[in-house]
Amino acid sequence: MIVLPAVTVLTLIYLIATIVALVDGILRARGRGTAVLAIIEIVVAALMILALFVAIPFGSVALGVVLLVVLVLQLVLRGSVRRGGAALTVIALIATAVWLVLALGWIHIPGVN
Repeated sequence: MIVLPAVTVLTLIYLIATIVALVDGILRARGRGTAVLAIIEIVVAALMILALFVAIPFGSVALGVVLLVVLVLQLVLRGSVRRGGAALTVIALIATAVWLVLALGWIHIPGVN
């Protein structure tokens, strides 16, 4: 059964994080060098987008943690990426970290979570 998510600030942060991570993974996969982390990033970001509409067994929080680890590894193990490639990784990393902190309830902001 497909369920449409409610549009909240938390959902928008989630969408920004996953879409930017997906674009970053695609740009990194097209570059030279090893693309294993880029493929993992693409798969995890696509599963996170899919998790908005379909229930998946391991949940979006687990995927968020995996995406966060992959983004940190992408930032540390920079390959031959264009100048804007690191900026996309940092934006996706920050948005994913903010979403995880808010989704897990570690910080409560009225109107957001």
